[in-house]
Formats: sequence, C-alpha cells, structure tokens
Amino acid sequence: MLKDEKAIVVFSGGQDSTTCLFWAMQQFKEVEAVTFDYNQRHSLEIECAKNIANELGIRHHILDMSLLNQLAPNALTRSDIVVSDGEEGELPSTFVPGRNLLFLTFAGILARQVGAKHLVTGVCETDFSGYPDCRDVFIKSLNVTLNLSMDDNFVIHTPLMWLNKAETWELADELNAFEFVREKTLTCYNGVISDGCGECPACVLRKRGLNDFLAGRKKDVRI
Repeated sequence: MLKDEKAIVVFSGGQDSTTCLFWAMQQFKEVEAVTFDYNQRHSLEIECAKNIANELGIRHHILDMSLLNQLAPNALTRSDIVVSDGEEGELPSTFVPGRNLLFLTFAGILARQVGAKHLVTGVCETDFSGYPDCRDVFIKSLNVTLNLSMDDNFVIHTPLMWLNKAETWELADELNAFEFVREKTLTCYNGVISDGCGECPACVLRKRGLNDFLAGRKKDVRI
C-alpha cells in the first residue's frame, strides 16, 4: 500500500475504471479522478462518472478532448458508424486511435499540477479487443516517456492488466464494491447503465464475465 501517496485515476464511469477507482482508494492516501469529454456517443457516460465521483467523495476533473472526435471518427463518437467487432485481423469500429496515449499524457500533466505521482488506468491485455494502446508494453513505454518529458517520476498502475472480466468482477467483490459496480456503472455502447443492453460487444463481454464469476462463486459455496 502507498497510503502516503496521491493518485489520479483515469475514469470513465464504466466497470473497469470504477473498479480501479475503488482499488486506488484502498491503495493511496488521496485519490482524484479525471474524465475526458471527447464528444463520446453518450453524454450519459460523463454524467455517470460525475455521479460516482460525487457519491464516493472524490475530486473530479473533466477535461475537453473534443479534438479526438475530429481526428479519429469511430463508433464511440459517431452515431452513423455501426458498433462492430473487428474482422479478419482488423480493429473493432470502437477503437479510438491515440485515445489512451492522449488520456494518460494529460492525466500526467494534471498529476503534476496537483502533486500526484501515481496514475491508475483500467486498460487490460486479457480482454482488450485487440486495442494496441491497452497492451502492457505500451503502458511501460509511455511511463518512461512521461517521466522523461516532464523530468518526473510518475508510476502508471494497471490493476486489471492481466485479469479477464470474471477476475475483474472478483476484484470488485474483494474491494466490497461488487453491487456498486454492477448497479451504477456504464459500460454499454448503447448508453444503458448497469447490466446494459445485453447485445453490444461491451455488454456481451461484461455479462459473460459476470456469469463466469457468479458460477465460480456458487461452486465455492457448494464446496
């Protein structure tokens, strides 16, 4: 634990980032959250993040990143682009080029201003849909670049990097945040809070992980 340290959590209000927020609250003395407004498909995502931060008493920053909408049109920012998985090795239509690069860079700049040395993000290489900016090698590379660019000593933490969705639910449960994460987060690409629409790729992944976790928990109880 780093109870004498301060952290910034990159926070969308979804399952992964909310689990990371609870993880950070347990690990660090002081935690702040930053949400990026890049004209995402559902403004409800930002409202959800606001509500969660407010309920947990977390100082919450919202930064304008609308330039991403202009530079990188995708299914998360354009209603005329269909949400779809990648085919024949291509990336899903939900991939936003440069998103994590920019988000973590600006989170680092913010961290420097508020006196935080730790950045926390919910990226994951296990259930990552092939996004190149969710890989461990990218995070390690960016960590070095951030430190060199600002002559500082930031540490980027990725609590979910090697967890699948069932294990992410398990972590939330261990943090006493299972019901909170299930009921109050927004993962759905169609903007439906909690268990979502049940049909989009994000909901399918979330539900499969939830079912696997609940099945494992029932098995443990029987044993």
